[in-house]
Amino acid sequence: MTVNLLDFDLEGLTAFCERLGEKRFRAVQLFRWIHQKGASRFDQMTDLAKSLRERLPGQCEIRGLQVLSQQESADGTIKWLFDVGDGNAVESVYIPEDNRGTLCVSSQAGCAVGCRFCSTGHQGFSRNLSTGEIVAQLWFAEHFLRQRQGSQERVISNVVMMGMGEPLQNYSALVPALRTMLDDHGYGLSRRRLTVSTSGVVPMMDRLAKDCPVALAVSLHAPTDALRDELVPLNRKYPLGELLDACGRYLPHAPRDFVTFEYCMLDGVNDRPEDAQALIALLRRHGGNGVPCKLNLIPFNPFPDSGLACSPRQAVLKFARLLNDAGIVTTVRKTRGDDIDAACGQLAGDVLDRTNASERMSRRRVEAREVPVTFHRT
Repeated sequence: MTVNLLDFDLEGLTAFCERLGEKRFRAVQLFRWIHQKGASRFDQMTDLAKSLRERLPGQCEIRGLQVLSQQESADGTIKWLFDVGDGNAVESVYIPEDNRGTLCVSSQAGCAVGCRFCSTGHQGFSRNLSTGEIVAQLWFAEHFLRQRQGSQERVISNVVMMGMGEPLQNYSALVPALRTMLDDHGYGLSRRRLTVSTSGVVPMMDRLAKDCPVALAVSLHAPTDALRDELVPLNRKYPLGELLDACGRYLPHAPRDFVTFEYCMLDGVNDRPEDAQALIALLRRHGGNGVPCKLNLIPFNPFPDSGLACSPRQAVLKFARLLNDAGIVTTVRKTRGDDIDAACGQLAGDVLDRTNASERMSRRRVEAREVPVTFHRT
């Protein structure tokens, strides 16, 4: 298989071009054509030397992901199912808002963390995505949306690594993908508008702070180790004290002066007033005056076999009020795309279970309400 140029950040592409005897400016030209203009063929790249355009197809390719299906929500949210081979598929979600467009990107086929409230975790883990497979989700979505809207302007202003998988458990592929998204010759995203969400892989949080600091969101979901051990199994390896200390170490490198904590509201599990008070005490006692943070309360999105229910709205609002009254900035996330299973915690895609492949792969294939994708690059 030839080299896929989507696997390279600009430095990687420069090294590849140098191996071909080409100078750095050729890598910049290629990078712009691929990411800024969405080109998938070298003969489209009119400012490259003809000899190079003719030579490149024998050395490399621009290989995106096959789109298996597209679903569109009544609120404008779009969910794509991408084929990543070997019986696996992953999902990405575009969320349009008045002042921004956000793409939720997957980093793994399945997830090994196994959080109780997350549909992805319930299907198990198959493999890490490559850098090219991570970037290809943005590459496709950005240029699909531009073509649909008849625009040459950037449509996606924010990217959140909150799709399928734990991004920091796929670190070697994640960082070049982040650098491509940030690069002014690529997608030109601000570090403040590129967010990595983690369930708390402490050593990789420390590495990210040095290698490619972007906005950080931490899946907290519980105020005590005992409860978080049940909800987020990774807590048994990196308990709350270690996690919050890592958040404190991350902040001096971060593009924002706070960490976002995500907290999924589960009826009768973590949503009582005493849970709110325990959470307030937890956040205050770490880092002296506490870890500077914003708390995002997420209504649970039910899925089969979870055994969990969403907290009543009044309980969510009371919980938020207690936190805000204690000086912790707290918001309640607006649910988007829940009619197409695109809301937080619902992404499942298709992951080949090696012990029961036929059942897994038949579970979530194209449904009647899905809209076939007609976008093709030329």
